Amino acid sequence: MANYGADYLARLKTAVETFEATFEAWIATQVESDHMTARGLFPTVWTKDGVDEVELRRLELAVAEAAGPASTAVGVTGCYIMVQGVGPVDPIANWAMMRNPKALLSPQDVRTTAATVRGRLRAMMADAEAGAIDELPSFSPALMHPVVWAGAAAHWTAHQYRVAVREAAEALTVHWKDRLGRNDVDDTPFWQQTLSSGPAEAGRPKLRWPGNAEDKTSKSMRGGLEPLVKSLNGLATGLNLTVRNVTTHTRDELSEQEAMERLAAYSFLARLLDQCDIDQVES
Repeated sequence: MANYGADYLARLKTAVETFEATFEAWIATQVESDHMTARGLFPTVWTKDGVDEVELRRLELAVAEAAGPASTAVGVTGCYIMVQGVGPVDPIANWAMMRNPKALLSPQDVRTTAATVRGRLRAMMADAEAGAIDELPSFSPALMHPVVWAGAAAHWTAHQYRVAVREAAEALTVHWKDRLGRNDVDDTPFWQQTLSSGPAEAGRPKLRWPGNAEDKTSKSMRGGLEPLVKSLNGLATGLNLTVRNVTTHTRDELSEQEAMERLAAYSFLARLLDQCDIDQVES
């Protein structure tokens, strides 16, 4: 398990407690059942008679919102439950499954998982505060660039590392395609065109490293901006070819370490791109 700082663990614990509070407010509108009573065929919750529909929708959205950050804590602590024929399931992220026929989860599964997560977080916080792991740098996928982690998070917490990396790569490309209005081109040509040297053209904006193009020491980069543009181009297209394409067109699973290294590469690229200026020609 990765090492985490006490402050980060405390934020996760607060997120889980917020989820528990919103979940209990919502579950008060439901009739609770379990797998034995439902006989494995029916939902394990259903709405009580007379519940206001508007209030019910509000409570459901509140639980869904709170489940987002709280589910990260499941991945950090490893508190999944094993479902026969399905594998590891995050009950916090998948709380809404209780309303489905042949429900995989019951309300007690969600409560037990949340309580276990809180307990493990407290233990990890105690170790961190005692200095047992503070001597090591904190390194968590959740601290990656927000665009990269947003694409990876849902699959990472389910231990689907190859898919998480693929979705992170897609998320970064889609993010910049949307910002530049370039949904007319495939991914690799997009990076090749967007990070190429030369002036921007109508309908083809480019990303430029800030600084004077004639300054050979701009941003302390020897050789000036021209080599840096080529380097960014090579980094973006290289990652697309060696990471995104591989995780898309093969089914070879990645280990957590392998996936973390690939996410870190995309996170680094994302932070470099954030520093660039957008050069575009108005049509």
